[in-house]
Amino acid sequence: MNKTPSSFLPYGRQFIDDDDIAAVAAVLRSDLLTTGPAVVAFEDALSERMDGAEVVACANGTAALHLAAMALGLGPGDWAIVPAITFLATANAVRYVGADVIFCDVDPTTGLMTAETLERAIAENTDKNIHAIFPVHLAGQPADPVGIAAVARRHGLAIIEDACHALGTRFPGGSGDLVPVGACSHADMAIFSFHPVKTIACGEGGAVSTADTGLAEKLRLFRSHGMTRNPDDFRNTDLAFGPDGAANPWYYEIAEPGYNYRLSDICAALGASQLHKLDTFIEARQRIVARYDKALKDLAPTAQPNGRVPGCDVGWHLYPVRIDFNTVCIDRATVMNRLRELGVGTQVHYIPVPSQPYYQNLYGGTVPPGAQTYYDQTLSLPLFPGLTDTDAERVVAALDESLAA
Repeated sequence: MNKTPSSFLPYGRQFIDDDDIAAVAAVLRSDLLTTGPAVVAFEDALSERMDGAEVVACANGTAALHLAAMALGLGPGDWAIVPAITFLATANAVRYVGADVIFCDVDPTTGLMTAETLERAIAENTDKNIHAIFPVHLAGQPADPVGIAAVARRHGLAIIEDACHALGTRFPGGSGDLVPVGACSHADMAIFSFHPVKTIACGEGGAVSTADTGLAEKLRLFRSHGMTRNPDDFRNTDLAFGPDGAANPWYYEIAEPGYNYRLSDICAALGASQLHKLDTFIEARQRIVARYDKALKDLAPTAQPNGRVPGCDVGWHLYPVRIDFNTVCIDRATVMNRLRELGVGTQVHYIPVPSQPYYQNLYGGTVPPGAQTYYDQTLSLPLFPGLTDTDAERVVAALDESLAA
């Protein structure tokens, strides 16, 4: 076996420069490493990118999903619809609060929930108390926010968009203008992740955006143990207030337990610095996507790009290709291993969640047909801002060689 080349190209990688290091160093030299001004500054900067929606930063994308489920009041007896193709966290967050999951099928060429597959999932589960849906913007492409919202609102369902892949993506909002994902013009909340392979990195970090002030207040409360220092919320008045009627300066209460899901100022400073480069990052990713699209024409129909959502300005997180492994008579693991020998890292996004043993035991483990087709054919190629046009051509050449070997 050949040794892995030193110039190995992973499927994803953060881009950190001196500005990012300086921003983190400034916090390390300050008095507050957490619960300080850097978190608020990061939230404000994200809000500007999302047309003024309120933003609540937190520890990671999974924590953001959990907070959103709590803020929505999901619990035992409730059901939520989740696409079968997503990361585990989307479905797990529903289970964290004791609610149950209905797995929805996806478009086999994009991996996205559609208005049609959502409508079908609702129609097939009329015996259940469906309370919410969690559409996932896979790879950066939006899952038809307008069409899905129309279906959800008609059935009285709340919408939590899992937008962990889609920071910076914009979609047609129905009035002719492009709307940023996270503005929550067609959703109750949107979830973001700032893991190192995502569009911007905090190390670890996440956020929830919402246009609903009441939901934002709940998110902030649950983010920090459920603890409030607001005198208007105090119930134990004998303990809370002094003889002069003023709130005691040390006093706090909880009415319902929350979690320690806070984001540190260290991570927030890195995120804010990265956010200044978001447009540059997106442009670089779009350039590589265009290069891949052009180069893959020579490999069609054996390997071809995912289907595309029309009219969108996509902040690409992943570059999945569809490969007909049966036609080329080669299995995916062999292709991935050959690519790795050639210095190209790949990944599969994602294994259908209903096929996982935990969910099989709960619900029977049936994978919808569109999701199964998508999973059988998908493979994510390297995509990150530091990738060059030459790197992209090398990746496609290695894919061609690996499929033909």
